[in-house]
Amino acid sequence: MRIEDYALLSNCRTAALVSREGSIDWLCLPRLDSASTFGGLLGDDSHGRWSLRPADPDATVTRRYDEDTFVLITRWESADAVVEVHDFMPIDPDAAVDIRRTDLVRRVVGVQGTMHLEQRISIRFDYARAMPWVRQTGSAHHPRLVAMAGPDALALRGAAVKAADHEHRGDLTVAAGEVRDMQLTWFPSHLDVPEPLDVDAELERTKAWWQGWADTIEHDGRHHDVVVRSLLILRALTNHETGGIAAAATTSLPEDFGGERNWDYRYVWLRDAALTLEALLDHGFLALADRWREWLLRAVAGDPADLQIMYGLAGERDLTEREVGWLPGFAASTPVRIGNGAAAQYQADVVGEVLVTLSAARSAGLEDSKFSWPLERQLLRFAAEQLDRPDQGLWEIRGDPHMFTHSRVMMWAAFDRGVRAVEEFGLDGPVQRWRELRERLRSEIDRGGVTDGYFTQYYGSGEVDASLLLLPQVGFCAPDDPRMLKTVERIEQTLMHDGLLHRYRTGTGVDGLAGDESPFLACSFWLVEQYAVTGRDDEAQELMDRLCALRNDVGMLSEEYDPVRERQVGNTPQAFSHLALVRAADALMTTEHRPR
Repeated sequence: MRIEDYALLSNCRTAALVSREGSIDWLCLPRLDSASTFGGLLGDDSHGRWSLRPADPDATVTRRYDEDTFVLITRWESADAVVEVHDFMPIDPDAAVDIRRTDLVRRVVGVQGTMHLEQRISIRFDYARAMPWVRQTGSAHHPRLVAMAGPDALALRGAAVKAADHEHRGDLTVAAGEVRDMQLTWFPSHLDVPEPLDVDAELERTKAWWQGWADTIEHDGRHHDVVVRSLLILRALTNHETGGIAAAATTSLPEDFGGERNWDYRYVWLRDAALTLEALLDHGFLALADRWREWLLRAVAGDPADLQIMYGLAGERDLTEREVGWLPGFAASTPVRIGNGAAAQYQADVVGEVLVTLSAARSAGLEDSKFSWPLERQLLRFAAEQLDRPDQGLWEIRGDPHMFTHSRVMMWAAFDRGVRAVEEFGLDGPVQRWRELRERLRSEIDRGGVTDGYFTQYYGSGEVDASLLLLPQVGFCAPDDPRMLKTVERIEQTLMHDGLLHRYRTGTGVDGLAGDESPFLACSFWLVEQYAVTGRDDEAQELMDRLCALRNDVGMLSEEYDPVRERQVGNTPQAFSHLALVRAADALMTTEHRPR
């Protein structure tokens, strides 16, 4: 199975990945960063999955989302029959409701003829460590299977299944015009089994919620549909209850097949979340900015010296990284990792990204709360205290720290936004000190971060880094600054592979890791934006079209793309990729009306 063979289901608390073959191979319950219940994505049938597909092995499949929702419609066609499977996770409009149950529905709709389907389910709690105790508790007319282990329990309704070889199997037959519903419900094992859903009502409510959200998106460019789906994916990665924005829905999907570059992305990187929020702000979602700011206040409360670059979905700090040796990994890529050691790194750019986004929210009309400006001042104080400290950078390298040029520019941006808050919005703060630090950083970057007329990856290096494409985006220099144009030229010469950009040259050893990686999709979208704002319109549109063609059949992008194997690589769906897509599409809107 390929990474692009998966589609996403979401209830804005957790997510499921459904393969083109009708198998739910990844589902963590009840939250995105909970332990997996179906972990076959990182192994095989024995690690948990729920398959529902025709018995006919020659049945063909197509799929799509039901308009602008996460109701997935998989259409199966055989020689004499057609059925559709409508998969969805009911969404509760009330974000404040405690998680007492999580549901996933698979509705089978007979379209033509009569089709026989096979259902196979293997439930493995706690990353496939816990084989549950399973019992049949329903009746012949209303079958119900209940499985439990430790704190977790599941109930399966809608079709009879029987135990066979450490899984449960069953058949069902659906004729034209017939509808069969299968409901999977997670609940805490110490509670009673929840009542069944009214599937018709939940389906309509869920569709209305997603479509209503999508209808408010402000974008009228050529790539409208692509932008809408990307923003929907970003919303799906935003926790309905806490406001935390996850970087991706998965862990340990490899950046290098068979290699060690496998990381857990189910957490909230301050950088990724801030950039995601900025993309949402640009399309009218001010309320989400307010919720994320409240999340930020809770997560970083306390001494700024304890600031982390990432947190759990509710602001948890303990993200200790460990290896899960019993899971063989996607495409045998090990180790499988839970948690992320980068949480303990110092990444100097993070404060800048957060303050740039909060400044954008302020400019968009979000009023400061009682605690929001004091938080920003504390973050600026923290940045000032770390001014001369090298860091692990945007790409959170695991090698030696450096004075990364992008990181230094983002520190410049942090003090710049502090100055603007005072000068443009009348807020209080040591503005003269911030001006001095801003100017000191600019002088330092101009001196240490430039070689032979182009910006470099870090001070003293002749290498370039795709993160340098972000310098004009935060206002450090103009897009057509001669240094920037020469930087772009160097990036094209050294980091481009088959028309797509790598983050940096791994062969230099800067990241301290073995192996290589594929082109990073967000970087290529940044290049689209750079092309667009410097008048290279045809190249911008050509690259954008190519990148959009790399999305899978339901519009999802992972972290990277391997142009040799022609397949997606890394965790999916990747917030960084989709937010960069949205920014690139917005930049291209300006070229659509530019006189030729």
